[in-house]
Amino acid sequence: MTPLPDAQGRELRQLARLHGVQIGYYDIIARRLRRASLEALLAMLRALEAPVETLADVPAALRERQQQLWRRVLEPVVVAWDLGPRRIPLRLPAAWADRVVACTLALESGEHWGWTVELGSLPVEEGVAVEGGVHIVKSLTPPAGLPWGYHRLHLEIEGSRFEALFIIAPLHAYGLPEGQARTWGVFLPLYALHSKRNPGGGDFSDLESLLDWTVARGGGLVGSLPLLASFLDEPFSPSPYTPVSSLFWNELYLDLARIPEFERSSRAQTVLGSAPFERDLKALAGSPLVDYRRLMALKRKVLEELARGFFADPGARQAAFERFLAAHPGAEDYARFRAAVEKCRAPWPTWPETQRRGILGAGDYQEESQRYHLYVQWQAEEQLQALSERARQKGPGLYLDLPLGVHRDGYDVWRQGSVFALRASAGAPPDDFFVRGQNWGVPPLHPERIREQGYRYLIATLRHHLRKAGVVRLDHIMALHRLFWIPEGLEVKDGVYVRKRADEFYAMLTLESHRHRTVIVGEDLGTVPRYVRLAMTRHKLLRSYVLQFELTPDPGRAIHPVPAGCLASCNTHDTRPFQGFWDGLDIDDRLELGLVDEAEAARLRADRRARLEALVSFLRRGDWLAGDPTDPAAVYKACLSYLGASPAQIVMVNLEDLWLETEQQNTPGTLEKRPNWRRKARYPFEEFSRSTHLLETLRELAGRGRQVIS
Repeated sequence: MTPLPDAQGRELRQLARLHGVQIGYYDIIARRLRRASLEALLAMLRALEAPVETLADVPAALRERQQQLWRRVLEPVVVAWDLGPRRIPLRLPAAWADRVVACTLALESGEHWGWTVELGSLPVEEGVAVEGGVHIVKSLTPPAGLPWGYHRLHLEIEGSRFEALFIIAPLHAYGLPEGQARTWGVFLPLYALHSKRNPGGGDFSDLESLLDWTVARGGGLVGSLPLLASFLDEPFSPSPYTPVSSLFWNELYLDLARIPEFERSSRAQTVLGSAPFERDLKALAGSPLVDYRRLMALKRKVLEELARGFFADPGARQAAFERFLAAHPGAEDYARFRAAVEKCRAPWPTWPETQRRGILGAGDYQEESQRYHLYVQWQAEEQLQALSERARQKGPGLYLDLPLGVHRDGYDVWRQGSVFALRASAGAPPDDFFVRGQNWGVPPLHPERIREQGYRYLIATLRHHLRKAGVVRLDHIMALHRLFWIPEGLEVKDGVYVRKRADEFYAMLTLESHRHRTVIVGEDLGTVPRYVRLAMTRHKLLRSYVLQFELTPDPGRAIHPVPAGCLASCNTHDTRPFQGFWDGLDIDDRLELGLVDEAEAARLRADRRARLEALVSFLRRGDWLAGDPTDPAAVYKACLSYLGASPAQIVMVNLEDLWLETEQQNTPGTLEKRPNWRRKARYPFEEFSRSTHLLETLRELAGRGRQVIS
């Protein structure tokens, strides 16, 4: 890559900063600051839609950006906290210093507030000379007593009108009520939660059964991986972290027999009870992996019959369907998109231009396919809503996972394309765990376009999840502050960070969390700047504490302390379960994948042994470990006991740890090299739920302030 000469690059670096681009990052592998190259900065600016192709374009683009920012009288989004001072900064031509501002605030409730301000009465906070004259900064103070919400602020100065989204939010996110302030739950991906009634993979009824079982034993919640819509045919992309949309659910998880239309559809009952259906279901049951294509195709045969029956004769259910459409105005558009994908059997970027621009005519999709997708979204909403209401009666209930991004060939990017930066991918720079870095393939949100949109898409995404869950985990919480972008055509190591307006994201989170009574957990694992965790603490988002990552080889300090405001667990879906970690299978995996050599693998194994020995010593000294110190099952139970007694607000138990599973659900960065997102639990629900050994292990949480009953 071409280094960036100081003489030529000064203006380029300045332009990059004005677009929120950091011009370098600390390379943990090389232990040095890695400065962005000429190619990387130019590519990033192009991804951000700055008018630059070569270095020669930079001076004009810099002048344009400076003027654009200073002539922006009012930012598109303004935040005020309920417990702090409220001010609205204005950038003004110096000639307006003594003018009168007519202010109107349209509250979310529909109420309107109006007032005027004489700018001459306000002090000048800053001034700068830009092309065309001097600009100054003054700040308005809005009226006191304004309620929380998303309000629209309108200003008129000298005949010019300006508008902004004005968010007034609680400083702190919603917290668990007093009686639930120290609870525990269990985790298992829903696709892995198979049962004898549902051997191909779990569904919403299986999730309900697991919730009831957990609550009966004193637990407060059940967690899974994202449950969002996926491509399960052509295209095919089953990863829960690259959903088709963050606004619609995955119909794979529908319980067919609980759909109201099933009782009066003899055709659907005939399909479900047929010999071919039973034969195919038995074949799926015999595999340790979820066969998404076959399972979805099998369930779709029944769902299509139910959809046909409903649209032919909706009967008393018509009113419920219309309520669904009114509450989800994008559902019909989504259904048309999915139907068009099925007709083309190709991703939307390959479609004709008109369809690529979001315009679909009647001939671009099959109406029956469109009706199918509309119907299954309605059913998914009904089943998940019923589960959510049941769960809320029993504690926090559902613990859902909100992924960082969406599939670049999916519905959200097609419909909301302007808010995505399609010439880049999100990822993470190289670190000790991922020495080559990570490219997640999802297009990042454009930090300016999403603000100009008033965050409509993000607010809708949050609400989609928070309406259903008592606890929501935000993947890669650091993305609220900055996100690592990899411009198209460049390697991961050549990516750069792009900053965001973190206060605006936190305002939406805290506001929505209170409105839906949902606790927010941030995934803050890995290399995270200190200011991110300080912000999480300030706004009372729960941190993620993973025991595997908190061990040290020092016997005197074997475990980093568990913070009070956290969700604690022994591992994650991206790591080996406790037994696999104990055996060092993750190190074997890294060696096999070529991420480390033999010498480095030997060093890592020695370090792992030292950390485990320190852990065992610590647990024995604290009387957490009463059993055999060489038995991983006994050590794991002691770890649960330790976490249960910790100040963590929530302790999540990976169910697979309880039967000493060794394989992980996902090996990051391996794509098709590993059966990621496909492995079923070793035992069906009916079997593990009756296990006395499993219940005995859960009892390690008893007496530690987290009730467990038989």
